[in-house]
Amino acid sequence: MKAKRKKPPSFVTLAEVREASKTLRKLLPPSPLLFNPWMSAAYGCEIYLKLENMQPIGSFKIRGATNKISRLTPKERKKGVIAASAGNHAQGVAWGAKKLGVKATIVMPRGAPLVKIQNTESLGAEVVLAGDTYDECSAVAQSMAKKSGKVLVHAFDDRDVIAGQGTVALELLEQLPDVDAIVCSVGGGGLLAGICTVF
Repeated sequence: MKAKRKKPPSFVTLAEVREASKTLRKLLPPSPLLFNPWMSAAYGCEIYLKLENMQPIGSFKIRGATNKISRLTPKERKKGVIAASAGNHAQGVAWGAKKLGVKATIVMPRGAPLVKIQNTESLGAEVVLAGDTYDECSAVAQSMAKKSGKVLVHAFDDRDVIAGQGTVALELLEQLPDVDAIVCSVGGGGLLAGICTVF
């Protein structure tokens, strides 16, 4: 008997990123793009910096989390959301949930910096300290999501999160249409996946 082959997952589309942009523009202003004369002189080219640190939580993570939460059904919104994070994603989920009137629970490692915990709680989220690593927190969050029915907002492995992060690239194209190359940080890969989708 032949085993059935799994259908490969479909990629996030440019249309999804554009839809995310329409949603996020109502909630977040575009982040500035600034020419950096020192780096430009040092490397012999024009270098611009996309200042995602100017977002309300100081990170691009606000984009993906808020886009994901904005796409929940009314029934899902009533149940609330849950996420695992040691910092920036936690605050992104908490900010998006507060803005959209959804209850948020964040599972953070026991050794998470106090300032990250306080910032997340100040945005209205309930913080649960569990585990010592992100993987342990993630397992706890997944288990809690199954038991409670809350929607899990993954930090990067989610098409709505990737589409939200991709809005960085749409703004970049508006601000610098003739961009030649982009240097992007990579952790989980959600930001990079969104940017690559657009370009």
